[in-house]
Amino acid sequence: MKAKYLGIENYKHGTSNKLGILVVNLGTPEAPTAEALRSYLGEFLSDPRVIEIPKFIWNFILHGIILRVRPAKSAKAYAKVWQEGGSPLMVSSRKLTELIADKLKQEYQSDMDVRVAMRYGQPAISKELKSMQENGVQRLIVLPIYPQYSGATIGSVADAVFQEISSWRWIPELRMMGAYHDNPEYIQAIANSVRKSWEQTGQTDKLLISFHGMPKRTLTLGDPYFCHCHKTARLIAEELALAENQWEMMFQSRFGKAEWLQPYAQQRFEELPKEGSKRVSIICPGFAVDCLETLEEIRLEGAKSFKECGGEEFHYIDCLNTSDEHVELLVNQIADHAGSWLNKKSTAEELVMSKGFAEKAGAKS
Repeated sequence: MKAKYLGIENYKHGTSNKLGILVVNLGTPEAPTAEALRSYLGEFLSDPRVIEIPKFIWNFILHGIILRVRPAKSAKAYAKVWQEGGSPLMVSSRKLTELIADKLKQEYQSDMDVRVAMRYGQPAISKELKSMQENGVQRLIVLPIYPQYSGATIGSVADAVFQEISSWRWIPELRMMGAYHDNPEYIQAIANSVRKSWEQTGQTDKLLISFHGMPKRTLTLGDPYFCHCHKTARLIAEELALAENQWEMMFQSRFGKAEWLQPYAQQRFEELPKEGSKRVSIICPGFAVDCLETLEEIRLEGAKSFKECGGEEFHYIDCLNTSDEHVELLVNQIADHAGSWLNKKSTAEELVMSKGFAEKAGAKS
């Protein structure tokens, strides 16, 4: 009879209990092809946290319409921004995690397991968690790199983590990190990136602050995302000492016929030149690293729409990506949540004694 709860088959007594850090981002297809997009979108759009429509209705729409049409269109968009090492989101997420690991190990302890995982696609959360368990991780910190909380992002990551460890016999100590939308270091880092851009281009007529859109229904059901976005935007504007008419926030990436959070970015790109804002800068602080939604949708297509409607200059400001400020911010976030865990490391003498006690009690290893 197969055991219901999975144990650690190769656990060895006398080994240190590692601290694990799992950095999680949204996910990405494995290639800019219709086939890869069909697989990725199928997983992404099947998450009930993402699409809150009765399953029997949504399955008909998803498999009967969307997955027949959208993969090819999305593949063309990904092809415009694809990099040698994969999608921009994957390349930057991996590098960011490596830099976080290096800094943590330099400042605290070397005996920790730091990995990146994707909520959808590969490397999967379940796979990375299993590997961390086999590697002796018994204290786990999960860092979803979404600054603003949404049930569709941080909530969904929590679902995937809990679903995996619910089958484990030995559950690790777990700390799930949440939103950091008003963290002073985060606001300062975003403001500094705007300042650096303006040093090169000059301050533009307006700073546009764009966040990924969500259906308006999520707000009425109690999701704090809309409020988190507003607070982030307001704090950035205050840090930059901008007057009310020098900035505005908006929501991008809308699809479908339902009402989404407003104002809509695409609509504002078309209206702003007619209102006299011919030179704009835009930043997307809801994205930790650049991805399809920032590089293709905003930097390329957004600029095109703005200029076709009479705009003159459209300056896209990169996400924090792998900047030193970003690494410092996330390491400090992890340290705050880890607390004494960063200092809990068994000495060699303690490990030898532990192994000896276990062997006397009848342990095989």
